[in-house]
Amino acid sequence: MTNIPSFSDLGVAPDILAALEVKGFTQPTPIQAGTIPLLLNGEKDIVAQAQTGTGKTAAFGIPVLQRITPGLGKVQAIVLAPTRELANQVCEEMSSLTAVRDIKILPIYGGQDMGAQLRALRKGVDVVVGTPGRVIDHLNRKSLRLDDVQYVILDEADEMLNMGFLEPIETILGFVPQQRRMLLFSATMPAPILKLARQFMGEYDVVKMASNQDSSANVEQVFYEIKERDKLRALKRLIDSESEFYSLVFCRTRAGSDRLAAKLSQMGYNVEALHGDVSQSQRERILEKFKNGHSSMLVATDVAARGIDVNNLSHVINFDLPDNPEVYVHRIGRTGRAGSTGKAISFVSQGEFGKIRHIMKATRTEIAKKSLPAGQEVVEAKCDAIKQKVFDAAEGDIPQAYHNLAKEMLASGKPATLLAALLKEHYGTKLDAGAYPEITEPERNRYHSRHQEFSHKQRGKSNSYYGKRKSSSFKRKRHY
Repeated sequence: MTNIPSFSDLGVAPDILAALEVKGFTQPTPIQAGTIPLLLNGEKDIVAQAQTGTGKTAAFGIPVLQRITPGLGKVQAIVLAPTRELANQVCEEMSSLTAVRDIKILPIYGGQDMGAQLRALRKGVDVVVGTPGRVIDHLNRKSLRLDDVQYVILDEADEMLNMGFLEPIETILGFVPQQRRMLLFSATMPAPILKLARQFMGEYDVVKMASNQDSSANVEQVFYEIKERDKLRALKRLIDSESEFYSLVFCRTRAGSDRLAAKLSQMGYNVEALHGDVSQSQRERILEKFKNGHSSMLVATDVAARGIDVNNLSHVINFDLPDNPEVYVHRIGRTGRAGSTGKAISFVSQGEFGKIRHIMKATRTEIAKKSLPAGQEVVEAKCDAIKQKVFDAAEGDIPQAYHNLAKEMLASGKPATLLAALLKEHYGTKLDAGAYPEITEPERNRYHSRHQEFSHKQRGKSNSYYGKRKSSSFKRKRHY
């Protein structure tokens, strides 16, 4: 879409327009422009492809809130989400759009007080946003009735299938009237998603965002070939060489996330770990600290990071390279949003060069190989940052007591020595290039060495093996 209409042009009601103005939403995103009129004016089901951060919650939230009956006290719409965090975020976003409408929206997910959920359901709610497991729990208790549901929304449907939620979804749909509209939102459109649409949806419209490579146009993508044992030292070097580092760091496992966060914390960085073993209260505290900037790094697994929506991330770090190109795209799409630029850094260890080539081929993107900055380069970058910090502070208000002390000390006639002593007292050994020992690249095997330089066409030929592999991403099950 080249000409994006206004929210008013899409038929959004005046009271919701006022709520959008308060939130600072002046123009619909492409997914909103494509979805809202279909929901307001059409009768078909909808399959929409959109990633986190594209405004998809408002894309279904605005028309659903506009079409249901306020104050009815019966569940007229249910949103299913793969994680507690996403369910909570969807609930908060939809609640902010209700404006003056008497619409009660309730999040239900594990880790919350069951008693509070039961009391809220007894009082009556109009929209439920929940995870499949807790929704089924309430259905079994008969504390949740879906007889009046008009809209069923599956948010991040690909991740729900990936987490083994197909059977719970089928169970929940068995409690919903046949005459309802179903909306399926997914970052990717693999075969199981289309099969789900054919199985449970009637005639449906398809709304697609721009291609994945366009969504990462503002992201600089680079990779470093590093031995597994050198990853932590490499990460430290990159963090220290950047003037700004507000980042999501992805690890493959929960244990790996904890280990990395602990080691980074020991090095003096403000970092938190997020994974499936973290309780809901801990999760909310960790995310609040991260969003407020009290921690500058969040080390997470892919599942735990689902639903995290932060617009000003400077970096995404693939500490562990993902196996699936779609996961890679979803990870790096968390930076470079809203017109800003971002950087995606991947660590490629022994035997993984074929994997990064596969990602480049699948995403049709060149990912530049870089060399780690030398120790002296890191120190020079830190010196520049220190100078800028001091210059910025000098522009601000400085209490007179500090001016008086400075004049008294400068009377000794050794300003350079005094400033050097002050910097050393504050920064210690942080400007020691010896703190960054040499890191050598791993040796590739002969196959990889022969294919170090390649064109798109050559990559397509040499990676035919990957195109024949059967995806196993939807075979995993988990208890709910």
